[in-house]
Amino acid sequence: MTGKPNILILMVDQLTGTLFPDGPADFLDTPHLRRLAARSARFANAYTASPLCAPARASFMSGQLPSRTRVYDNAAEFASDIPTYAHHLRRAGYQTALSGKMHFVGPDQLHGFEERLTTDIYPADFGWTPDYRKPGERIDWWYHNLGSVTGAGAAEITNQYEYDDDVAFQAAQKLYDLSRGLDARPWCLTVSFTHPHDPFVARRKYWDRYEGAPECAPPEPLAYEDMDPHSRRLMDACDWRGMEITPHHIRRAKQAYFANISYIDEKIGEILAVLEATRQEAVVVFLSDHGEMLGEHGLWFKMSFLEGSARVPLMIAALGMPAGRIDTPVSTIDLAPTLAALAGISMEEVAPWTEGVNLIPVAAGAERPAVAMEYAAEGTITPMVALREGAWKYIRCPADPDLLFDLANDPRERRNLAEDPRAEAILAHFRTLADARWNLPAFDAAVRESQARRWVVYEALRNGAYYPWDHQPLRAASERYMRNHMDLNVLEEKKRFPRGE
Repeated sequence: MTGKPNILILMVDQLTGTLFPDGPADFLDTPHLRRLAARSARFANAYTASPLCAPARASFMSGQLPSRTRVYDNAAEFASDIPTYAHHLRRAGYQTALSGKMHFVGPDQLHGFEERLTTDIYPADFGWTPDYRKPGERIDWWYHNLGSVTGAGAAEITNQYEYDDDVAFQAAQKLYDLSRGLDARPWCLTVSFTHPHDPFVARRKYWDRYEGAPECAPPEPLAYEDMDPHSRRLMDACDWRGMEITPHHIRRAKQAYFANISYIDEKIGEILAVLEATRQEAVVVFLSDHGEMLGEHGLWFKMSFLEGSARVPLMIAALGMPAGRIDTPVSTIDLAPTLAALAGISMEEVAPWTEGVNLIPVAAGAERPAVAMEYAAEGTITPMVALREGAWKYIRCPADPDLLFDLANDPRERRNLAEDPRAEAILAHFRTLADARWNLPAFDAAVRESQARRWVVYEALRNGAYYPWDHQPLRAASERYMRNHMDLNVLEEKKRFPRGE
């Protein structure tokens, strides 16, 4: 690879990093991800910026936390004037393309991507706006419920399979097109799947691979009364009293989740095979937006700072980043400055627009400041924040008692040490860090104002003629294949790769 490297970003949805302690866990049938892990810098303690799709993705792309992006929830607009890694790379001479999900909300559905090959799987408008003015109220038509768990099973086609099959196909076609060399610029292709996000439904060929797997056993139960206040709010938001979750349901949900990781692995294998067959080289990044609780602590889905929800896989295969495990806690907001550095872009040009840290020195042993996380969406009544530093995790919510976990000795986060006198100094340290970083009353006021504005705007825009913001891929049929304004001989030569074999 010479000059600026090509970059291939492989993103998945709701894949917990607890299954990627150092590449894929041994029981997972993921040969392609295992091969990628063998040549990657593997960040064993990578965390989402926010454990929900749209906030996590806006933060990943921009290198900023939700309090700066103002993408507080799954219906908050991502402003067009916020630079993303796609803007930084495109400004430096890259061609940028996206195949798949990024859950942009608002009329800008590109955010620096020159081309978007598919539409999104989720709506781009303000319809999923939470309402802090009505604490405890469920918005039933779009809030998560536990039907994803009770309905777990096998199926050959679903809404999500239809989407991800197309995401993989469009990505492969784009790689073929890039191989033709008709555009001399380096490229950055982001491929973003919606699996293994619930509902927990998998194709039979993948489902059968985990039949009877011991890893599908239900986790140790935790009674509602023994949960922390935020976890109880999440249970209420999921309407846990409305459906009985049995051990049989849990086993089937976990089986489908693992099966869909194998499905994603196969799709990633197809994409990497095209990259190899077309003799293109690229930096390869693999990550998820956030995790999945998968029944741990009695919780499902995300929206929590507990490990299953907040920790994500992150692997980077690149020259200058030796393969191996890195235990230093890092964040998904670190990807924007890292991609810029890999592309040879001056960090002075990127630094004003990101809170993230370039991971190239971190992979070589450099320290990173405490990792910060924020959450301000459904299941909360005021914004929550968290810090991970060393072996410790601290969680603060003005409505609740503090949480403090020693992950080295309590990896399942069962013992809150915030009231343990032996941890008094550690707790004071984290409180000082949090006080210096966040003005939580101002954060709360900004979220409430944003929600109130969007409730007014959404109601207005759905009254009368409706113009959707959902992305419509532009594909000019008159410029595809052979048309009569083209020379057939020139066309066939241009579209062939490799030539002369």
